[in-house]
Amino acid sequence: MQNNNAYLGRNDDIPGLKLIASGKVRDIYEINEEHLLFVTTDRISAFDVIMNEGVPNKGKVLTTITAWWFEQTADIIQNHIVSTDVNDVDGLDDHWKEQLHGRVLIVKRAQPTPVEWVIRGYIVGSGWKEYQSTQSICGIALPAGLEQAQKLEQAIMTPTTKDDTHDEAITQEQARELVGEQVFEECLAASQALFQRGSELLGELGILLADTKFEFGICNGKVMLIDEILTPDSSRFWPAEQYRTGISPPSYDKQILRDYLETLDWDKNYPAPELDPAVLERVSERYHEVCEKIVNSTTEVAS
Repeated sequence: MQNNNAYLGRNDDIPGLKLIASGKVRDIYEINEEHLLFVTTDRISAFDVIMNEGVPNKGKVLTTITAWWFEQTADIIQNHIVSTDVNDVDGLDDHWKEQLHGRVLIVKRAQPTPVEWVIRGYIVGSGWKEYQSTQSICGIALPAGLEQAQKLEQAIMTPTTKDDTHDEAITQEQARELVGEQVFEECLAASQALFQRGSELLGELGILLADTKFEFGICNGKVMLIDEILTPDSSRFWPAEQYRTGISPPSYDKQILRDYLETLDWDKNYPAPELDPAVLERVSERYHEVCEKIVNSTTEVAS
């Protein structure tokens, strides 16, 4: 399915591949008993509703950034990536190789944990709203008098459940009960180390990592990093030169789309409204901008 030169995916006719799952952004195909194919589409969602239009090349940007981060963090924890080369997918003809070029991850199969591991270094977004009501986030008590977007003395892990429509915040103890003591401790330690690595590398580029989420799975009895990592879809990136407290700073993500939707007469429920192509173009430019900063090249994602 195509729209405004964006790849919207959900294709069940790719030769030799069976579509087994489709999320807000990624389609997952079965390759064999040991491997899956992740295809990152150009779909975009806001307020938990998938828009009808896509953001051109967004999926290529996310794939490029994710592959780069997997390489930068492989010493912290093993990840599920096997290849990003569409030529390594057996049975594809030239049409499908062109369609999927730059947006595939061949990965090891893993059983995902039922938790998304959210790490917050700054108090903003839903965390700020909860803090204003309870002076805590997900059961973690915080000091009084914090300002919006203020940096926390120490990053905190605020887990959520995983749902295709809406994730629910839970406490660390609830997460521990869901996954078990050993898996919880491994995922917590990995999340903290990954956030620290991401903060350091992004900081050198003039980008603040406000918060992000990680996903882990179990493969052959071991915890493994899966899905995407430190992308504009899974993270809140702030240009350091525009950061200040007391506001929600501008970010390298789909905030442009959210702000636009807030101006429409839309109740934030399905169906999604028709989007202004100029807004989609600005979102695309923002994704490419952060990709260039992080990976230092947009040759692949722009083609």
